[in-house]
Amino acid sequence: MGRTLKRDIPGIDRRVPPDEIGEKGWEAVFAGDVERVFPLVVELGFGRGEFLLDLATRAPDVAHVGVEYSHKRVLKLARRIARMELCNVRLVNARAEQVVSELLASGSVQMFWVNFPDPWPKKRHLRRRLIQPAQVALLADRLVPGGILEAATDHLDYAEQIDAVLAAEPALENAYAPARFLREVPDRLPTAYELEWRAEGRPLHFWRYRRRAGPEAP
Repeated sequence: MGRTLKRDIPGIDRRVPPDEIGEKGWEAVFAGDVERVFPLVVELGFGRGEFLLDLATRAPDVAHVGVEYSHKRVLKLARRIARMELCNVRLVNARAEQVVSELLASGSVQMFWVNFPDPWPKKRHLRRRLIQPAQVALLADRLVPGGILEAATDHLDYAEQIDAVLAAEPALENAYAPARFLREVPDRLPTAYELEWRAEGRPLHFWRYRRRAGPEAP
């Protein structure tokens, strides 16, 4: 028999419903916890959450947003954040596409992290992949000039798509150029899944793209 999922939050609950963000705005959501809300640092699909926790712990004055579709994962991370008494993180239980398109304004994000998104390997599911041309255009628009989009995958087919889509977005420039991507990123905190896949010998791919500050940007 599996363990019962603990639903109590041992402290302040940092989960925020999408409709509350839409109604009140991010300033109200972070009120009293960070002096300067914008620009945000956003992880789309935080999985087990250890990467987001490390980001927020290292930068306590920066507002961090974690987006995850799995209710169970959001609840588990909300409990950890409460125990750690982290006040500069907010969790949103929603699809990444919804948050980006409806809840983030143009030029409001300093950095997006997309760590090992679901590759949706079956051909009939390819349209569900997060890294698509229209979605990347939205991500670029939400970044401040000079803002960063970080992406990673262990899936070869998805890697080809991510590489092509990012390179084709005129508002972004490759921060790793002339390399298309890196296999290793110095000083990067590995996610739990990343450690598992690295141990299995899977080829890892890391991208860093920057929003252009010149006339090429939308």
